[in-house]
Formats: sequence, structure tokens, C-alpha cells
Amino acid sequence: MTDRKIGVYICHCGGNISDYVDVKQIRDAVSRDDGVVIARTTMFACSDAAQEEMIDDIKTHQLDGLVVASCSPKLHLFTFRAVAERAGLNPYQYVQVNLREQDSWVHQHNIPEATQKGIRLVRAGLAKCVLSEPLSTMRIKTIPKVLIIGAGVAGLRAAASLADMGFAVYLIERSSKAGGMVAQWGKLFPHDRDGRALVADLHNEIKRRENITLFTSAELVEKSGSVGDFSIKIRVKEQEEISLNVGSIIVATGFDPYNPEPGEFGYGLEGVITLPQFKELLDESEGLLSYNGRRVRNITYIYCVGSRQEQTAERPNPNKYCSRYCCNAAVHSAICADALDAEVNQYHLYRDMRTYGKNELMYERAGRQGSVFVQYDESDPPLVEKTGDKLRVRVKDRLIGGEEIEIVPDLVVLVTGMVPRENQKLIDVLKLPVGRDGFFNEIHPKLRPVETVIDGVFIAGTSQGPKTLAESVASAMAAVAKSAALLMKGYVDLEPLIARVDQQRCIWCDACTDACPYGAIEKVSFEGKEIAGVIPSLCKGGGACVPVCPENALDVEGYTDKQITAMIDSMAGEVV
Repeated sequence: MTDRKIGVYICHCGGNISDYVDVKQIRDAVSRDDGVVIARTTMFACSDAAQEEMIDDIKTHQLDGLVVASCSPKLHLFTFRAVAERAGLNPYQYVQVNLREQDSWVHQHNIPEATQKGIRLVRAGLAKCVLSEPLSTMRIKTIPKVLIIGAGVAGLRAAASLADMGFAVYLIERSSKAGGMVAQWGKLFPHDRDGRALVADLHNEIKRRENITLFTSAELVEKSGSVGDFSIKIRVKEQEEISLNVGSIIVATGFDPYNPEPGEFGYGLEGVITLPQFKELLDESEGLLSYNGRRVRNITYIYCVGSRQEQTAERPNPNKYCSRYCCNAAVHSAICADALDAEVNQYHLYRDMRTYGKNELMYERAGRQGSVFVQYDESDPPLVEKTGDKLRVRVKDRLIGGEEIEIVPDLVVLVTGMVPRENQKLIDVLKLPVGRDGFFNEIHPKLRPVETVIDGVFIAGTSQGPKTLAESVASAMAAVAKSAALLMKGYVDLEPLIARVDQQRCIWCDACTDACPYGAIEKVSFEGKEIAGVIPSLCKGGGACVPVCPENALDVEGYTDKQITAMIDSMAGEVV
């Protein structure tokens, strides 16, 4: 028996749950369970009316526990914690049960079994709630300074915005000049603005702000501390080392263009170049377009080179993603080429044209100016060969029933995508996770698109995946907003759901420090012996340390062994 007073609320989710799970049966089943004072169903638990009902029930019945069975905690964990807090209940005595993603959405054709599973899930949440204890957040003072790694357009733009908010900004760039890839380009889509001029303007903006310090030929070599107070060390020109303290870090290290393999779509043959090389050729041309002293009259573009690749024995780690900007950049380059010489013939061999949004207007304009678009099947890509001194491209056009076309171009442009920049040293220092595509990983692409699992470290621009220039700047502004929100208050509250050490049991075997990916455990002294100590500001509550401890001396607040065991036992019990 328990003396706890718990309220249970089961959400219909507008039919997302109730169409496949009998929520009333779940309510009736758990209403008789030990500790349950009140059990209700609600159409939308997240609605204002439902929240007010919960608050009234907590106050009226003096509840000391709250369970909401609804959707993923990723969506509304903090919503219902706030409900508990407004009602005077400790927010960490709230438990969310995922009836949608873990039950109704995966069992849509078996309502009785889905309902039985729902009862078990809610009872597991109840078992956890019964053993929950009041917890308090940890408050850390923040330093109003920001480190930005990478001085491309995203990094420069972020630095200027943060400086205007009054923050001191340290901007470090690995190469000898700021600007990134954009500094190497001329006209950019869709506005035809010169990339070099754009970077020069941004660089001048940086120089005008006294609270921005730019380091070139510099890299981050060391990081310690935690969100709000990072101690960092940067190495400049491979010699001088500078120590700094910052409150947050923005990573905007950019991308590298894909470099085709020899022989890939004819790469290596004279006259076969990549899109960045073609853009450079366009920028340098003042009259009619020429290549190696010969006028260019026919151009063939081959799309999706280095993107949307298939896995093969020769290519065990393909780039399966779409690079987003390539279709737009190639079509824009065709328009620029037509402006140099209206008589040039241009053929675009594509798998799928992805000039999305307003960029569709560029595609239409290129077609009106004479560009010919030929769709090929991914299983039968174009073949590029050289016969004598002439290039020949053969392709089967899907739009005319697979008929083979032969083109004799003066120039073949491989429309190459983006690949992750080599950043292993930085990854090791910051402990940043990367996705299967090799780019830095955000916590959630929709809900937390620039935040990482390292509190206070944000990602921006093409360091997290292929983007257009506008999208890179937008993500940089998102990182600025998150960073500023973190530092402006002067403090940050950290989750208390962290590891704790049983000081009597611990014998300091060092197994936990090897298991922790965040460096959150250190050796400390306790009553004349050495034991493990948790650094609260670094611990993420992942629990990797718990199973490796031979003395069972570690636990995680909010997810203790007792709570997990109780949840398993409740789910294993017979459903009544």
C-alpha cells in the first residue's frame, strides 16, 4: 500500500489514440490501482481547458503525483511539468506515458491488444510516479561571451548579431581568411549578388564592432567546464595558445564540395569539371565562354554527383542525402552562361529537379532561355566517354520513353553536392555527435533544430547538413537566438536528472569514467577513501555509468533502479 495521491489523465489526442485504444477501459482499469485518487479521460490533454482541470484537481485533492498518458514526451513533457509547477506540485513528480507513438500508432489493427498494452504502459508510469521524489534544478551563472567556430557567412552573420546584443564574441577560423566557400564565388542565386562582395561587407561589419575578436589560422584545442562557463583554449597560427572563458559555443564550420572519384561520370577526362570549377570559370569570363583556349558552345550538366548515392562494393559509405542547393546552383549557372553567350546550348541531365520554393522561377527562366532538361533513371545513369578529342555523353530520356540521346559537348559539368568537412579534432574536443551522413546532429530537426546534446553548444549553417545560403543564415540566427536566450538571464537552470553515487558502496574502480561520454565523473575523497564524484553541470543523466559499476553504487535521479524495476514488474503483472 502507498500513501501517495496520484492523478491520472488519459488523452484521446483527437482520435490519434482513442481510435485504436479504448481509453475509457484504461481509465477504469487504473482508477482502482493503489495510490490513484482521480482518473480522467480528456480529448486534448495539452489544451488550456484540460491543463486548468489538472491544476484544479491537484489543488483540490492535494495530489503529490501526476501521470499523463498522451503523446511523446518530446512534445509535451515540459508542458505538463509546467502544469504541475503552477499547481504547486514538484514538476519531477510528473510522469508522461507515451500512448500514441508506443501504442496506438503501432497497433492500429488490434484494438483489444492495444488497449491491454495501454493499461500496462500506464501502470508502469504509475509505478514510477509512486517512487518519484521532489527534485530541484541546478542554477549556474553564465558568462556573457560567445565562441563561434567558423567564419563563413553563417559564422560572420551570427557574430554581428550577438555583438549587437551586447555580447563579447570570439570568432575563430581555421583557414587564413574569413568567408568560407562563399568568398570564392561570384554571382549567387537567386539574387545575383556577388559572393566575394557579400563576404567583404560582412567582414567590414565585423571590423566595426569592438566586441568581436576574429582569429584566423586558429582552431579549438581544448574545452572544459559546462554550459554558461566553458573554459576553452585556442591555438593561433600553430603556435600561440590563448585561454578564454565563454558562456556558449556556436559551431559553424561549413562544408566541403564533393570531389568525384576518377572515372566517375568521366571525371578526369579533359573537359569534365565540377560545378565549383564551372562557377569559377564563369566568374573569370569577361566575353564569350571559353575553356582551355577553346570556345564553349555546348554544355552538359549531370546532376546528383556525390548526392543520393547507392551503396555498392566500391562505395560502402555512400552519400544518401540530397544536397539541396545543387539543382538551384546549376540552373542559376546556366542562366549566367546564357548571359555571356546567348548561342550556347545547354543540356541538363537530372534525376529529379529540386529547385524548390521561389527558386522554381529560375528553372522556368532557364527553360525559356533554351536549356534542355533530360531526366535519366538512377539505375541507368549517363555515360561519359571521349572519342578522339571529343567528349560524348549518352543518356536515356525517361520523358520520351527511354529513347537514347547522344550529346557531343565541349564541357561536361558535374553538379556536385556537399560533404561534411573533416573535423575530427573538433569532434573529439567538443564531444559532438555526428549523424550517419557525417554532419553534426541536432537534438530534434523540428523542435530543437540547432541545439546539441551538449548544453550550451549550438550548430549552424552547413555544419549540420546541406543548405542554401539563405537557409544557412536562418539557422545561424536560430543559434543566435538560443545562445542569447541562454546568456541574457545571467543564469541557467539545469535538469536534476543526473547520476548519483552511493558513497558507502563506491570503491573507485574507474569503470564509470571510461563509460561516461561527457567527462562528468571525477575522483574525489570521502571519509579517507577515493570514490567517484559526479560533476552536476556536465552530467546528462544518460546512465552509461550505471550498468558498468561492479558495486552497484550508481543510480540516476528520476530513473532509479527501484523505479525501473517497479515499472517492469507492473508491466509483467496480469492486466485486470
